[in-house]
Amino acid sequence: MFKVVARLFESWIDAYAPRGDLRPPASTWAFVWFYVRQAKWAFAAMLVLGGAVAMLEAGLFWFVGRLVDLLDTVPKEAGWSGLIDGHGWELLGMALVVLLGRFVVVTLGALVEEQVIVLNFYNMVRWQTYAHVARQSLSFFQNDFAGRIVTKVWSAGMATGDLMTSLLQVVWFMLIYTVSTMALVAQLDWRLAAIVFAWVLVFAVLARVFVPRIRFHARDTAETGSMLNGRLVDSFGNIQTLKLFGGEQQNDAYIKQGFEIFQNSMKPFTRLLTGVRAALAILSGVMITMIAVVSIDLWFAGSITAGGVAFTLGLVLRLNMLLGRMMTQLNSIMRNIGTIQNSAEMISKPIGLTDRPDARPLKVSQPEIRFEDVSFHYGRGAGAIDHLTLTIRPGEKVGIVGRSGAGKSTLVNLLLRFYDVEGGRILIDGQDIATVMQESLRGQIGMVTQDTSLLHRSIRDNILFGRTDASDTQLTSATEEAEADDFIARLEDQRGRKGFDAHVGERGVKLSGGQRQRVAIARVMLKNAPILVLDEATSALDSEVEAAIQSNLDRLMQGKTVLAIAHRLSTIAALDRLVVMDRGQIIEQGTHDELVEAGGLYSELWARQSGGFIALERDGDVPALV
Repeated sequence: MFKVVARLFESWIDAYAPRGDLRPPASTWAFVWFYVRQAKWAFAAMLVLGGAVAMLEAGLFWFVGRLVDLLDTVPKEAGWSGLIDGHGWELLGMALVVLLGRFVVVTLGALVEEQVIVLNFYNMVRWQTYAHVARQSLSFFQNDFAGRIVTKVWSAGMATGDLMTSLLQVVWFMLIYTVSTMALVAQLDWRLAAIVFAWVLVFAVLARVFVPRIRFHARDTAETGSMLNGRLVDSFGNIQTLKLFGGEQQNDAYIKQGFEIFQNSMKPFTRLLTGVRAALAILSGVMITMIAVVSIDLWFAGSITAGGVAFTLGLVLRLNMLLGRMMTQLNSIMRNIGTIQNSAEMISKPIGLTDRPDARPLKVSQPEIRFEDVSFHYGRGAGAIDHLTLTIRPGEKVGIVGRSGAGKSTLVNLLLRFYDVEGGRILIDGQDIATVMQESLRGQIGMVTQDTSLLHRSIRDNILFGRTDASDTQLTSATEEAEADDFIARLEDQRGRKGFDAHVGERGVKLSGGQRQRVAIARVMLKNAPILVLDEATSALDSEVEAAIQSNLDRLMQGKTVLAIAHRLSTIAALDRLVVMDRGQIIEQGTHDELVEAGGLYSELWARQSGGFIALERDGDVPALV
């Protein structure tokens, strides 16, 4: 029965419901409302049920005082029968409220909080913040720690949910309980209500003094905390490099510095909290003593009964505990607000590269690529690519050659629209890539990069990224063409998963460089896109495997427009045309034989590389990867 009821509440919010605009506002409360309004009825239920629980809690103390007075009216020798005869219906009403009413209200409140808010609302915020951030431009992720980004995305959901829960389950509860307390004690004597009111008023003044300072320090500690998390993730993610270069002590100093920054930001925060707790202790001690003295004085004067004294002291002792809890919650609320502020600054950033409102899917029948007077400088005003014009005909295989920093990789990044050109335009099959959907653009391009990293998932999942609807036969065929079938058949991970089900570790660390490269090539073969980009596709392969796979790459290139970046010139010498770049411009074009005969930069690079030397920059003697 409970599971049936729980499922009803668990289905109240769809955490993954599609939503058009995922970008939240940057201001704290607008950020919170952006998500809360999607679950407003659930929070309204929390509001009603939280208020009902508070009134019931206050009512329990009134029941205690009333019971003391009822017992005072019944002779002991009359026993239960005398008590029931005189006050049976009143006692039954109390029992029903305590046993049934309180159970129903508390249980409904728990179902809303746990099954609706904690289970679904928290994850709704995390999912939507992830979905927005994941669509940011490549430069967004290149300019920050991955761990820092993850921390802010995860913390946004936790902090938003905790903030609303604290406001409705604690602050609202406290407000209703305080009003109920003053109303109940005012029935006994107005002076008791005045003391309670003064107590709450002084508490509010303390909160007004301390809370803004807590909020400021909470935001600071949230920022330094995400910084420290980013450093830790960066270190663990590059642990092989740290161990390879024996940099443990140097890295320890770097991480320790992060801890010290975090610890220093925490010092004023914790000192402030200690001061708050000390001030509350003084305030509560004074107020409880005053209420006790006044209550006893009123009893001596015959103004209130013994039950009234018990009821009043019980209420204020509970009020003292709740006020202490409320200040703790205000601390938590301010921490959450600081965390939300810190997260909102990043999450609310607009997407750097977006599709135009009228963007259409890219349709390719003749995969021609044209770079028309393209310029791009990474926003620096100069460098990278300057007024480059290049046409790659449908089915043509073109190699891009040049020293390191010549602009080869930038050219590919612009083709994939990881960045928007700053001047000119790029067309595929006559369509400006700035006017088409990014996903459709990249769907028409297959790419094997020089630095291949895989997802920490199974071999099957990694290859099927090329084509999610591929059959097992197509999957097997692609791995065979990539010369990857033999090593995949022998794979087994630490959990005993074998072959295509074996997981490859973070960034594919459980595979050799050559194995990762062959998985990447299999993925592109399965994708079978009309445009193929090879960024030193066989750089991680040994000579024997490279020779075996080269024929498969040749077969893969058939009928495709190919753009190949090469550092080893021998791997692209047979392509239809070679384009030589230097300082962001094209300085030579032609076949391998034509360029060697011309005696220009390509001829120099070829001579030095084939002679076993690495070419040097003409003006700086900086080694270049060619």
